[in-house]
Amino acid sequence: MQERTRFAPSPTGMLHIGGVRTALYAYFLAKQTGGAFLLRIEDTDQARSVEGGVENIVDTLHALGIDPDEGVVRQDGQLTEVGEFGPYRQSNRLDIYAKYAHQLIEQGDAYKCFCSRDRLDEVRKEQQKNKQQPKYDRHCLNLSDEEVEEKLKANTPYVIRMKVPEGKSTVPDVIRGDVTFDHKEVDDQVIIKSDGFPTYHLAVVVDDHHMQITTVIRGEEWLPSTPKHLILYKMLGWDAPRFAHVPLLLNPDKSKLSKRQGDVAAEIYLEKGYLPDALVNFISTLGYNPTGDREIYAREELVELFDVSKVKKSGAVVNFEKLDWMNKQYMQELTREQLATLLGDLTEVELRLAEVEKMRATTTHELKERIDQFKELGEYDATLLVWKKSDATDAREMLKAAADYLEAHGNADDVATFEASMKEWIQSQDIPTGNILWPMRIALSGNKVSPSPFELVYALGAEEAQRRIRLAIERLEGPQ
Repeated sequence: MQERTRFAPSPTGMLHIGGVRTALYAYFLAKQTGGAFLLRIEDTDQARSVEGGVENIVDTLHALGIDPDEGVVRQDGQLTEVGEFGPYRQSNRLDIYAKYAHQLIEQGDAYKCFCSRDRLDEVRKEQQKNKQQPKYDRHCLNLSDEEVEEKLKANTPYVIRMKVPEGKSTVPDVIRGDVTFDHKEVDDQVIIKSDGFPTYHLAVVVDDHHMQITTVIRGEEWLPSTPKHLILYKMLGWDAPRFAHVPLLLNPDKSKLSKRQGDVAAEIYLEKGYLPDALVNFISTLGYNPTGDREIYAREELVELFDVSKVKKSGAVVNFEKLDWMNKQYMQELTREQLATLLGDLTEVELRLAEVEKMRATTTHELKERIDQFKELGEYDATLLVWKKSDATDAREMLKAAADYLEAHGNADDVATFEASMKEWIQSQDIPTGNILWPMRIALSGNKVSPSPFELVYALGAEEAQRRIRLAIERLEGPQ
């Protein structure tokens, strides 16, 4: 079956990596079955929506390669909507929700509630005092038609509540199995607020039905609300989609992953120089592993192997050290062309330094710093050029020999070949390896911690390498 899935965030800030994981699972399932992945914006809570929130969601998903087939997208620099089931912003669908809310009222499955905030607070306090479950006491359910009409004429604010029937609802959850809820525990949920906007519960049911969603993948915090949704599906005469409630992401102390304990927005990690493919691999395997025998998966494999039933029921601890490790693996596989694309306009020396240093850098930001560190020779202490128990005279002679070798053998086309040939020459000259390679490393980099001298010669070119070595010789010939 071709699956139709959706990601339906609220534009309340930067996109949490937990949201990205949900989006990825929905995306994988749709792509695996040749179906469609939708991006719907749930912006009915106007007070919590932030300026630029929709743009952030769209752009972050795009940066991660999670582009929707339908819904809100960016085209030619502008946000627009594509697909035949729009509008895809809930704030533009108010008339649709109102239609079904009034249908529910006519059916006797919903009712107008005129209770004030103060009265609701008093009812709740009394219930808590009596150790009862806090829920609406259905005071307005029994109002006569005349009483309702009087309140409407008086412009008394009201909400619309669903009338929860007796019985039970069983949620057939793909991850957790069947979960049954007794309707005694389910409140008469508000479905239309006093401002005319729907709550999540009505809007999500109407939208998922209208947009023909086949599987709903969302966070486990929505599992207790799902019986309300199943009740609404039944009241409206619609078939419910499949549900899969994904567990929470956790801090190392098992608390819910939140901004208080570090960065949790995907955008921040992209800005820090983590690669999109590595971030996708990391996030999608939090609490889930397609095969269980490895950690690194190509995006195509993540799609092909995806099985939502294998997602763990328990919360997944987020270990960002693993992200560092994973990003390093991806960094090391970058081609010369990919490095040029990621890092921008580079000189040949910078590009070769990138090729060398990609094996050590954790992020592209760190890689840029490493390139900047070695492409220009900074000041350094000449005493660093002397290897262990050697002396300045020996270091100077070793550097002269290295310069002569470079002049005779020209540029290094690749590191391995140059390293093998120079090591063979060092051995033939009966030179202690450390005595020549250490001062050569310092001369080329100006730093005790650097790429190997062979890598530096490859990156800098023989001419620049010889220049730096001659400068080092001059330093050793000066006052010590």
